[in-house]
Amino acid sequence: MIRGHVILSHGFESGPEATKVTALADVAEAAGWTHERPDFTDLDAMTEAGQLGDVGARLVRLRTLASAAAKKGPLVLVGSSLGAYTSAQVSLLVPVHGLFLMAPPTVLGPLPVLDAAQVPVSIIHGWDDELIPAKNVVDWAQARRARLLLVDDDHRLSNHVDAAAQAFAQLLASL
Repeated sequence: MIRGHVILSHGFESGPEATKVTALADVAEAAGWTHERPDFTDLDAMTEAGQLGDVGARLVRLRTLASAAAKKGPLVLVGSSLGAYTSAQVSLLVPVHGLFLMAPPTVLGPLPVLDAAQVPVSIIHGWDDELIPAKNVVDWAQARRARLLLVDDDHRLSNHVDAAAQAFAQLLASL
């Protein structure tokens, strides 16, 4: 039985085959969720649009995919870094059942500050994240009563792929 659909968004200068989103796709499948991993590398390469590529087009692409998926059943959005930002922002526009955010930027230059729908949110973040201070994420999570796992890692969370997978499995099981 299919429980719903998961869209996993990779980070900037990463890709849909990245280690973390691949591990989480495996978790989703094992838990009975269908999944997709959109490729945003073409938009990330558009540096003429901004330092992080074409974030606006990234948001539109994810919103389009999420809107179509939400019409078919429960939807969970997952993202790493810039993918976490876009997933959270899209959750304000499309009905989702949960969010799983890895190293979410709470502030992203001139873009709106990070916001998200009032749904179950689970976050994993590195204490030593060199791009996004852990305190910012703690404050953001606290305001939403989000589940937060802080780990001894940096922005890439490469030493905690298994911990991220376990935290994601817990989120899916709770929905």
